[in-house]
Amino acid sequence: MTFDELLRAARGSEELTMPESWSQGRATFGGLTAALMFERMEKLVAEGRAMRSLQVSFVGPVEPEVPASFEAEILREGKAVSQVQGRIVQKGETRVVCLASFGGDRDSQVQVDALPAPEANPVSQCPGLDYIEGVTPEFIRQIEMRWAFGNLPFSGKGGRELGGWMQFRTPPETFSDAHIIALVDAWPPAVLPYVKQRVRTSSLSWALDIVHPRPVMEPGDWLLYKVSIDQAGAGYGHTQAGIWTARGELVALSRQTVTVFGLRKWRLRPPFPISEHR
Repeated sequence: MTFDELLRAARGSEELTMPESWSQGRATFGGLTAALMFERMEKLVAEGRAMRSLQVSFVGPVEPEVPASFEAEILREGKAVSQVQGRIVQKGETRVVCLASFGGDRDSQVQVDALPAPEANPVSQCPGLDYIEGVTPEFIRQIEMRWAFGNLPFSGKGGRELGGWMQFRTPPETFSDAHIIALVDAWPPAVLPYVKQRVRTSSLSWALDIVHPRPVMEPGDWLLYKVSIDQAGAGYGHTQAGIWTARGELVALSRQTVTVFGLRKWRLRPPFPISEHR
């Protein structure tokens, strides 16, 4: 099933079964589950309130080919902001919890332009991250990525930055916030270039802010993603990322805490001195 087909299924049913073709290891691709949960949460909100912030806690793996229920409720609806909670439940257990803030525009004297997008080679000059059966996650068959920043996972070369261009291999009918959510989570964790052997990783928590007014994006447009590591050690990594259009317009900001299983030797310290205040 394409991403748009799964979105339509999410709109029409509170229970879904994630196909194996969208899996990553034993779990369903986290960007897909978060996007589908968002789709149900957005339906509850009054028109004219865009999603400003989304927090996702990946409590446990959403298993492919097993029915899962998508539950959503409004926690509070104020004059300008709606707070919505969503849960994905599978086999009687909570697997994903989401909190989203939707807000309409406000009058404000504050206006600060976004920082410029990073310079990157054109898509045509960037190597692709191809699907390799038994090596790459299954969902790579659905999302195309072109490497522009940093070293490849499991290269052992390290580096603080990673990313490049991304789009759906099957262009969507429209480009909604749900599409952005799925694309942003597609890139491998930025800590993986530090290791030489394959290790299992998982997103523990994820915070995504979408900038509004959102730049105009058409089906088939490429988005640019660049993530940097703030700190990593003891099996956890803390990263932040930006997402831009090909025209250099800021689309979203992302922060993640990732876990790395079975490897606790690597440690990455901040690149700047830390002052102690007493």
